[in-house]
Amino acid sequence: MNLKKNEFEKPLTRRSRLHEILIALIKQQKDLELMDDNVQVFESPINNSAKYDPSKIVERNQRIIKKYQSLVRSAIALDALLESEDYDISDRRNA
Repeated sequence: MNLKKNEFEKPLTRRSRLHEILIALIKQQKDLELMDDNVQVFESPINNSAKYDPSKIVERNQRIIKKYQSLVRSAIALDALLESEDYDISDRRNA
C-alpha cells in the first residue's frame, strides 16, 4: 500500500514542479501575447475584410502557440535537469 501511495505522489510532485518552472519562465517573458479569436472577422461585412485578414490572425496564433510550446519544452528540460540532480525546488537545496 505504501508503494502505491509513493507512486501516486511522485507524478503530482513532478506536475507541480513543472507548473512552478513554467510559471517562472512565463513571468520572465516581456512580450508574451495571448491568442486572438477575433470572432468579428467572420461576422463582418465583405467591405471591411481589408481591415481584418483571417490568414494573418491564423499566422499570429500559430506563432503564439509555438512560443508557448517552446516554454513548455524548456520547462520539461529544466525539470529533467533538476530531477537528475535530485534537486528539491521547494527547499531550493539538494536532497
